Amino acid sequence: MSARPGVLPVREQDRVIHRVLQKRLDTLLPVAMREAGIDLWLILCQEDDPDPVFRSMMPMDTWTPILQMLLFHDRGEAEGVERVNYSMTDTQGLFDQPWSGSRFEEQWTWLRRAIEERDPRRIGINVGSVAWAAGGLTHNLHAQITALLPHRYVERLVSAEAACTRWLMTLTEDELELFPHAVSVSRAIIAECYDPQRVVPGVITTEDLQWHYWQRCADLGLEPSFKPSFSILRSSAEKARHPTTDRVIRRGDVLHCDVGLRYLRLTTDHQELAYVRREGEEDAPEGLRRFWDHTARLRGVFMAEFQRGLTGNELLKRILTRAREEGIPGPKVYGHSLGLLLHQPGPLIGLPWEQECCPGRGDVKLEHNTCYTMELSIAAPVPEWDNQEVRFPTEQDVAFTEIGCHPIGGLQTGYHLV
Repeated sequence: MSARPGVLPVREQDRVIHRVLQKRLDTLLPVAMREAGIDLWLILCQEDDPDPVFRSMMPMDTWTPILQMLLFHDRGEAEGVERVNYSMTDTQGLFDQPWSGSRFEEQWTWLRRAIEERDPRRIGINVGSVAWAAGGLTHNLHAQITALLPHRYVERLVSAEAACTRWLMTLTEDELELFPHAVSVSRAIIAECYDPQRVVPGVITTEDLQWHYWQRCADLGLEPSFKPSFSILRSSAEKARHPTTDRVIRRGDVLHCDVGLRYLRLTTDHQELAYVRREGEEDAPEGLRRFWDHTARLRGVFMAEFQRGLTGNELLKRILTRAREEGIPGPKVYGHSLGLLLHQPGPLIGLPWEQECCPGRGDVKLEHNTCYTMELSIAAPVPEWDNQEVRFPTEQDVAFTEIGCHPIGGLQTGYHLV
């Protein structure tokens, strides 16, 4: 079986998350607020319905009871952003906590007084129109805050979507250093799923592999970032004999997974391929191996075209134009922001069903210190499968920094061999 990278004990994970969160609040929060043009930011939510931004700002070792109120006030470059928590949540020194009561009616009184004392020009609230992660303020709490505030402050309420997007899409240097470890854990579990001692042709199903990945995450105290998926790519001739609907893995199959996990608040997302060798085979047939050459070329184009300030739609067009000019067969691109969340909120670079323009999410601009999935596919005939055209997908995680776009924790460059 493949060696599995060690996952930190929960206590150590808490220490790492607290250290990283302190850095995020100190460095990214002012950038997010100033770029969004808000001098006060309110985040309101309740314990069983946390705002996505609120969840990313809380330490691991805490409990968030009843009503949550966070206030951020930008006092300027010299004094920085004030962070205040008006709730019963122990934020472990990351926020000032002037209120120590237990009645939520008092919380609203404290919040109104705090806003009036600071007299902000623009008050950001989480009501987004494009990024779902920027729309965490419920209708109920929106009604309460607008009823609470004097009319002059209600008129100053604006969407904090730009601040939410910048905060959630950007990673610190510490997080970029941690990400390869999270990726290595996910890829090690994939390798374990594809281990020849586990995959017994004619016996094991893709459903077995799906549950194995999920179980290994649970055993390690980790959460899948979405429902794990394993599927079979098979020639038409073989599908006539053995439809893939039975999910039983057979010799000559190409196995495909789409899996990911959350670890240290970072999200991974991978699609990797395995080949189930026929009797006497040492490797996949040449026609199947050729896909890796095309994939490598498309990956090179994808990473080379990243440029700060481009929108996701502009990047998509550049990648596909260059790929077609270079003769890469049937290129498709789907890249999405990755990090604290799976599919939001940074630039969207195509969709499997949309290869021209993605309004809204595709209009978000690239920034440094952000991460993405490099989800690509190419389509070409396979000589060994009667020249049947096959689309082979792969997905690997990449980071975009000042030195360019580069893989996180390596790339799959050939099939896992079963």
